[in-house]
Amino acid sequence: MTEPRPRRGSLYLVPVALGEHTPWAHFLPAQAQAIAAGLRHFVVETARAARAHLKQLDYPHPLRETDIRELPAEAADAVLDTLLAPALAGADLGLLSDAGCPAVADPGARLVARAHALDIRVVPLVGPSSILLGLMGSGLNGQSFAFHGYLPVAEGERDAALRTLEDESRRLGRTQIFIETPYRNERMFEALLRTLKPETRLCVACELNTAGELLLTRPVREWKKAARPALARRPALFLLLA
Repeated sequence: MTEPRPRRGSLYLVPVALGEHTPWAHFLPAQAQAIAAGLRHFVVETARAARAHLKQLDYPHPLRETDIRELPAEAADAVLDTLLAPALAGADLGLLSDAGCPAVADPGARLVARAHALDIRVVPLVGPSSILLGLMGSGLNGQSFAFHGYLPVAEGERDAALRTLEDESRRLGRTQIFIETPYRNERMFEALLRTLKPETRLCVACELNTAGELLLTRPVREWKKAARPALARRPALFLLLA
C-alpha cells in the first residue's frame, strides 16, 4: 500500500507597492494583507527591498526571525527546490518582487514554474501591476497587447526596435508596452518623438499608483508641441499604438 504524500504548503504570490510610503490599504485587499502577514517563509528578489515592503504591509512578526531568501539571477532546479523546501515540508511560502506583482516582468516566474513542476499549489494574490495599470489608463487597445521588457540600449538598435514595434502595431492593431532604466527615460522619450510617426499614439505612465503619478496619452505630433515630462530617475512605462 502506497503511503499518502505529506501535505505540501502553497506558494503565495504577494504583490507589493509600486512606490514607497503608500499605506497597504491603498493597493492591497485586506484578505491579501492577512495572508502575507501569516507567512513566515519568503523568497524575494532583493532581501533589503523585501524587508521594507513587509514593514509597509504591517507585517507583525520580527523580520530577524522570518525566513527571507533571495532568488538568484540564475538558479538550477536544485537551488529552486531548496528555496521551495518550506512548501515541500508543508509550510506556506510567499514570493515577493521588488515592486508590483511577482513573476510579471520579474525573475520570480522561474520559481513559479518549478512550483508547478513539484505539484505545489500556486496562489496569485490581487495587487498592483504597472503594466496592467498603464494599459488600463492609456486608452490604447486592451484587446491585443504585448510587453517587451527593455529595448536595446545602443541608439541604432533601439531606434530600429521602435520602428519594428510601430510597424507591428500598425499591422496588428496591437498596443506595444516596454520599460527603460529610469536614468535613460528621457533619452528614450526623445527617441520615441524622433522615430515614431506623427499619428502614432504614445502613452507615458510614470510612478503609477503613487502621489507623483503621471499618465498621459497623446499623438506623437502633440507630444512634440508640449512641455517635456520630467522622467529622469522615475519608474516609467511606455505604450504605443500606431
